[in-house]
Amino acid sequence: MWVGMVIGTLVATPKDDSLTGSKLLIVRPIEICSDTGRTPVVAVDTIGAGTGETVLVVEGSSARHVVGKPQAAVDAAIVGIIDSIEINKDLLGE
Repeated sequence: MWVGMVIGTLVATPKDDSLTGSKLLIVRPIEICSDTGRTPVVAVDTIGAGTGETVLVVEGSSARHVVGKPQAAVDAAIVGIIDSIEINKDLLGE
């Protein structure tokens, strides 16, 4: 799982049938400990997230499981909208 910010939406009229009815959002990973330079990803929204919200994202087989389609063409799914994050910076070891 990782934390990200929804930065936009994606509309694809022709797409794999397994994605029909799925809302697709563009999510930029938020680097909490260091900047690894990950690029934004397209994630299936399973909970009604919107642009500007901080979200929890799962990838791989977990994402396909959440969508309920084990054979779907899904690599990432939004599974939560984050209300707040609290980090003890003394424990980061930076």
